[in-house]
Amino acid sequence: MATIHVDVVSAEESIFSGEARFVSLPGEMGELGILPRHTPLITRIKAGSVRIEMADGSEEFVFVAGGILEVQPNCVTVLSDTAVRGKDLDEEKANLAKQAAEEALKNAKGELDIAKAQSELAVMAAQIAALRKYRQKK
Repeated sequence: MATIHVDVVSAEESIFSGEARFVSLPGEMGELGILPRHTPLITRIKAGSVRIEMADGSEEFVFVAGGILEVQPNCVTVLSDTAVRGKDLDEEKANLAKQAAEEALKNAKGELDIAKAQSELAVMAAQIAALRKYRQKK
């Protein structure tokens, strides 16, 4: 079976590097599915889960807080400021951060504060959804 090389990289480290049969992730305009020999593509991605179906049939999940996707026929690269392996996601920490973002939104004074709080709230909601999706698959 054909495979495609996948790299998921955060600002701090390489989160995943390996061969896969299929990759799905949240594109800016909707869910993207990438198979080997996909047409070249560069696009922004939204916060959410990157699902990597490995060559052996197992799955790897990575949460990304948005970023850039580059697809070449034999390689997929996901670049994100923040990326966390599914197994490393902490639901309690994410819920606390979501509550803090909700509180910041209530107390926001200007447009910049509101936009920042809304962005953080959206990322935390996506992280919690990714965590639940990861747990369902296990």
